[in-house]
Order: sequence, then C-alpha cells, then structure tokens
Amino acid sequence: MPRSVFFRALGVLALGLSPILAQNAVAESQDAIAMYGAPALAPGFDHLPYANPDAPKGGAYRFGVAGSFDSLNPWILNGRPAEGIANYVSESLMGRSMDEPFTLYGLLAQSIKTDEARSWVEFTLRPEAKFSDGNPVTIADVMWSYETLGTQGHPRYQNAWSKIAKMEQTGPRAVKFTFKAPDRELALLMGMRPVLEKAQWEGHDFANTTTLAPIGSGPYVIEKVDQGKYITLRRNPDYWGRDLGFNKGRNNFDTLRYDYFGDGGVVFEAFKGGATDSYIEGSAADWARNYDFPAMTSGQVVKSEIPNGRPSGIKGLVMNTRNPFFADWRVRQALIDAFNFEFINKTINGGAEPRITSYFSNSELGMSHDAASGKVLDLLAPFKDQLLPGVIAGYSLPQSDGSTRNRKNMRAAAKLLNEAGWQVDDAGVLRKDGQPFTFEIVLQQGAAQQQSIVDIYTQSLKRLGILAKVTVIDDAQYTQRTNAYDFDMAWYWRALSLSPGNEQMLYWGHKGVTEQGTRNWMGMNSPAAEAMIDTMVNARSHEDFVAATRALDRILTAGRYVIPIWYAPKDRIAHIKALHYPDETPLYGAWPGFAPDVWWYDDKS
Repeated sequence: MPRSVFFRALGVLALGLSPILAQNAVAESQDAIAMYGAPALAPGFDHLPYANPDAPKGGAYRFGVAGSFDSLNPWILNGRPAEGIANYVSESLMGRSMDEPFTLYGLLAQSIKTDEARSWVEFTLRPEAKFSDGNPVTIADVMWSYETLGTQGHPRYQNAWSKIAKMEQTGPRAVKFTFKAPDRELALLMGMRPVLEKAQWEGHDFANTTTLAPIGSGPYVIEKVDQGKYITLRRNPDYWGRDLGFNKGRNNFDTLRYDYFGDGGVVFEAFKGGATDSYIEGSAADWARNYDFPAMTSGQVVKSEIPNGRPSGIKGLVMNTRNPFFADWRVRQALIDAFNFEFINKTINGGAEPRITSYFSNSELGMSHDAASGKVLDLLAPFKDQLLPGVIAGYSLPQSDGSTRNRKNMRAAAKLLNEAGWQVDDAGVLRKDGQPFTFEIVLQQGAAQQQSIVDIYTQSLKRLGILAKVTVIDDAQYTQRTNAYDFDMAWYWRALSLSPGNEQMLYWGHKGVTEQGTRNWMGMNSPAAEAMIDTMVNARSHEDFVAATRALDRILTAGRYVIPIWYAPKDRIAHIKALHYPDETPLYGAWPGFAPDVWWYDDKS
C-alpha cells in the first residue's frame, strides 16, 4: 500500500542524515514534498492510488446543500460562499494526496525546492499552466494572489502570510518565499494557496467583492448561478492539467450542481424525491431506519459505507469563555457532567456510535487518558503551573449509567457549581451574587438532531437550577453571530486532519479571543497550547510531531471548552446507483477529496 511506503520512510528519517547530505537532498528541485520522510509516490506516477485512471467522463452530479449563499468569493470573511468554487474552479501550486497524512504533489508548480531547515521555499510554475480564459498562469498572478489573500483575505490566510519575510521572483517561472523563522510546515502551506488571475480583479475591492464570478485554472468553470438557490459548474474541456498523473481518474463529471435548501431535513427529502444524487448520513440510527423510500427499495439508490482513518475532530456544544459564567473551568466541567451522553446517544442514535473522547480521537495523534509521560510530559512540564487539572494527571469525560436521572454526574456537577460560588435559592434557581444562571444556546435552523440533543440537555440543566434559552436562527445569522462570537453556547464542529499545523493557531490562538472570524469560538488563551503548536510545526521527526500533538490534545480536552457528542469511524453515503467510486479508498475516507473528485457516472453497469 502506498501509505505504508510513507511510514517506512519515517524510519529512514529517524536514522539521521549528515547535515551536508540532508541539505543537498532537500535543496534540489522535487516534484513532491512530505512533512516528514519521503512522498509515497515516485516521480512520474501514473495516478493517485484511490483514483481510477480508466473512469469514464460524463454525466452530472447533483448535490443538496442546507442553507443559502450570497458570495462567489470563498477567500474572504465577508458573506457565505457558494460550494464548489474553492475546490474545483481555482487551483494551488501543489495538490494534496488524501492517502497520506501530509504530502503535496506538483499541480500548477512543476517543482518545489527548500533547504534542510525549511527556512525558505521556491516553486517553479509549469509552462503549460493556464487559466480557463486561456491566459497563462504567471508569477505575477501567484505573487498578487498570495499578497492579496495574506492582507485582505480570510484570517486563515493571514496567519501564514505574517510569517513571510520576503517574496521574490527568482526566474521567469519561479517564486521564492523566505520565512521570518524556520517553519517546516510553512514550506508546504505556501503550496496550498489558491492562485487567482490578477487581471480579473483589477479595479475591484477584493475583501468586499462577492458577486464577481472568479476565473480560475481548475478543472471546472462557473456555468450558471441563481443567487442563494443553486450554482452549476461545467468541466472545462480545455483544462490544462487533465493529463497530469495527479489528475488522472479525477474530475470525471461534465457538470457539478449544488442546490440549496432551507435546512438539513429538506435536503434529505430532496434526495429521497430524486432532486439530488447523494446524501451523507450523519446518524447511525437514521441510516438504519430512514432508508426505506421507493427509490431505495427499487434499487435506484444504494448505500455505501467507507471506512476512514481521520481524527474525529470535535463536535458538540462549545462554551464561549468570553462570557464570565464560562470563564471558570469548574462551571464548564459541571456543564459537561450534566450532559447525559449515554442516554442521549441511546435515545437519538441508538447507541451505535463511539463518543469523541478528545480532539484527535480515532487516530495515533489522540491523547491517552492516564497521566502524561515521556516526551508528552517533557513538553507540558514547563507549563504545569498554568495548566488546568487533568492535563498532566489525566482526564476523561464522565460516564453515566444510561438512565434518565444521571444522578452520580449531576451530584458532581452540583458540587462543582457550589465550589464556584453558585447556590440554588428557595425558588430552585441557581444564583451567584444575586444573578441567575441563565444563558443562550444558538442553533442553526433545520438542525433537527442538534435540537433533539439540546432539548434533552436543557431539561437536565433545569434540575441544577440553570435556565438555558434556545435560539434557532437561519444560516446567514448563524454565520454572522459565530464569526463575531456573539453567543454563549453554540453548536460547534471542527474537523481536524492527520497533519495539524499552523492552522491550529487560527483555531486556538490568543488572537482569536478578539479577532473575528477565527475558529477559536471558545475564546481560549493558552500559551501552553501555542507552544505545542510551535513544536508541532517545527518537529524534525514523526515521533516528536505526535508527542506535541498529543500534548496539545490534552490541553484542549482538559480545557473543558466543548461538550462532545459522537463520531463515525466510517462514512455513510446513500447515492444513485449510477454513481461509482474506486475499490481502493483513501486514508481520509469519504472526506475530503473523494466525492466527487474520483467518482464517476455510469448508468449501464
């Protein structure tokens, strides 16, 4: 298997190379780069392992999306962007393999070069690369894109850009980025920025332009848009990169259409009625009981289960510590104790899915729940005086007996609240300094499962004397309020990869306490967490990287910021039988880079 080659390469790295040999090895131009070790695929590879190079071209793939959209610019904070543009209209210098934790192969760039310390990186463009309007992709386009995204784009681009000391053209088709400090991941991140056509954006305010249909170099072009209702992408028959090994067996559909519906329930009904072609099911219970509609029983729709080896990420109810109520970790732990996961899981999900026990569950990056030891302990020890209880000593989520009362955990919750100064008055209301414990839970409209979970949870909170008001708002309002951190508690889902790095600072860094639009919804400010992120991105070995990530996982999990629910170790997709995918599936499962990337349409097989 290709991924085994990747991990064998790590062993070679561990043996060590002399500084001179190592520098010579990595300073030469390469067609691919890995975070650690060597890329799994040899130069000139024919196709990605999870792609079918013989897949037929043609047909359409229709998606159903909950909510709406008001922007065609997915690279800025303003607005809610339409689906598909970022992935299929624009391209980056390098493309990512979903079968390896973090390896990039040349896309717009024919080669990449960096030094042993990774204090700089240089890319050379392919001479044949061009935008869909026929204009060549130039170094001027690359440099304009990077500077514009880094200064006017979404905050996710600005963090990396702040680490660039110098960007310079070093040849007719070459650009070099010198870093302010060595950063092993930054050499890869610089290969993953979208490259836009500079000429198209002249005279436009990039940060506030949402209606301009972008011209990209990717395999699809925007064909038709009905604002807020649907967007259709058409495969470009003149796509410059269609014969690259990285692209063989990919981008097989003539059209991709994304139809928007009011909420998740309507999306499922649209799929049942034949208006869309697939549906990703997030509930094991619904997977078992809700698929007896006519198209399924007649065989026109089939169910596919695809295993995945990606981290669980974190999903559940996030507490905003900008609210003084949630600033005390004892209060957050009490609210976790009051969440009767076993009963909720059994009631809503049939008890079929495992609980998320840390941010990197379901992977080697996940923390252990006993006391820290070895390299993990060494990394955490300098911060022991500022770490919350459990980070070093060990932390696990509470478990209940599955009954409705959850007595043991509710007693623990009441005790912690009392220690934090909250007491129940004669009317049964929890108060501190005369102020009642009331807060708002913000949910998106149409999220029926989330609503059911919260309905059970708020009843448990009432028993503690806590009144939680549930506010259901539409997709646009939800985006606006969460970007501004205008909530007490909200539904939170942060997907995490097998290669966490600089983006973790956007997720958990201190700037997010006040800077809007980051992923730091909880408002955490932890120098220890930032130190672990710095260690992760500068680790020289896989072992050191894993230790730093596990240490970060401990800080996040024992931070008690999120009340987690469950995750699915396999992806469940119902789809029309004319849609097919290769037998070999990637390490990351069905997300991302799988559907529709390597699927195809064939209504005769």
